[in-house]
Amino acid sequence: MKRPAYVTDKALKQFIKNALEEDIQDGDHSTLSTIPKDLEQSAKLLVKQDCILAGVEMAEMIFKTFDKNLSVEVFIKDGEAAKAGDLAFVVSGSAQSILSTERLVLNCMQRMSGIATLTHDWDSRLVGTKTKLLDTRKTTPNFRICEKWAVAIGGGTNHRYGLYDMIMLKDNHIDYNGSITNAVKMAKDYIKKNKKKLKIEVETRNLEEVEEAIRAKADRIMLDNMDVKTMKKAVKMISGACESEASGGITRDMLKEIASTGVTYISAGALTHSAQNIDLSLKAVK
Repeated sequence: MKRPAYVTDKALKQFIKNALEEDIQDGDHSTLSTIPKDLEQSAKLLVKQDCILAGVEMAEMIFKTFDKNLSVEVFIKDGEAAKAGDLAFVVSGSAQSILSTERLVLNCMQRMSGIATLTHDWDSRLVGTKTKLLDTRKTTPNFRICEKWAVAIGGGTNHRYGLYDMIMLKDNHIDYNGSITNAVKMAKDYIKKNKKKLKIEVETRNLEEVEEAIRAKADRIMLDNMDVKTMKKAVKMISGACESEASGGITRDMLKEIASTGVTYISAGALTHSAQNIDLSLKAVK
């Protein structure tokens, strides 16, 4: 599947470089002391529980970044359903290289597959509606690229990647600034002055704030921690003037009912902060 725009070769190589440096430092001494440098072997990636597999392309990049001579034969691609007992890929080449990259590959794939699986499950609840499922910035520091990518692989839609690619005026921004009206005006002036192309989203806590955000002409209005009845009123008030986003304490069981209000998006931090890792293992081919 096509990578999201933020998953660039440059960003991936930087992530992999930092992760390998954290793990290996001055050497993988377990491997260097016991495995001959010229020994070539193969290892297979085994799926140990049903999931939506994610991180296969990442694994290939890790292997190739560490040792360009490693080869990977892929049997299950990113975003495809996998069952316990399935063989996802076989990596072949230097036994030392395979052993030194094993844990980084598994850490990425287990986490990414967990997020993709959870996202796919939640997104399936929205089939037949026009509402899209979004992630949030509630990600693990320095691991966001993997977690956001996994959401996309699982069928979800990425919210802003970071603080730089969208203006989101949250409750604290509004409280510090003084009003939604003034904050949106200042944000628009900032965009114009700095020649940026940024959408402005405003977090609202009640219908009065929704009305103010509409008048201020925000691009998207977040309906934060509102009950479904209030949300319906808010969506009716917005009436297509801008996008709407339900957020705050979202659970799987709430998805269909929230989508029935007509909101454009539902954002859920749980996709990245509460997904359970999938059990995968990399085993030597004997």
